[in-house]
Amino acid sequence: MRKSGETRQLTDGDRRDFHELYLKYHQRIYSTCLRMTQNVSESEDLTQDVFIQLFRTIGSFHGESAFTTWLHRLTVNQVLMHFRRRKVRPELIGDNEESLTYLAADSQDPKRMRIVDRILLSEVIAKLPEGYRQAIILHDIEGLDHKEIAVRRGKSIGTSKSQLHKGRAMLRELIAGHQRENRHSAVSV
Repeated sequence: MRKSGETRQLTDGDRRDFHELYLKYHQRIYSTCLRMTQNVSESEDLTQDVFIQLFRTIGSFHGESAFTTWLHRLTVNQVLMHFRRRKVRPELIGDNEESLTYLAADSQDPKRMRIVDRILLSEVIAKLPEGYRQAIILHDIEGLDHKEIAVRRGKSIGTSKSQLHKGRAMLRELIAGHQRENRHSAVSV
């Protein structure tokens, strides 16, 4: 989008560009909001808030990271601000609560750490290579089977299975590395 002043009119090209961004990223943003809030209505509202914020701040994206990484961070920040405003912390993590509860096992207050675990998981998933990330999101979060994933992505079922397996392994490594960093920094403080 072009920038020519704070009070400028949107051109038809700007509207088309922003509409394309909306179509391309709406589901991704909504899924992130839903994972974090576990509430459909709040997620719909937050998705709209993220796009309003995106519209206001698109000029601050300088390409220092991937656009999807920047957009993910914008989404997570919007949800966190929502929690702060309401002073609400969700109790549920998702369908696979055991694995995320395990991440908080060394915490003094595991319920308080669940939002942190959810944010950590979102950030770690964002670090995965695109194919691995898509396989995990489509299979583990959106609940698609390998045949549906293969059709949606134009890949083979074997590729879907392989990327899911490798993605989960990399996810475990990234989370374990983050936990080691936290333990190390806690010891050195």
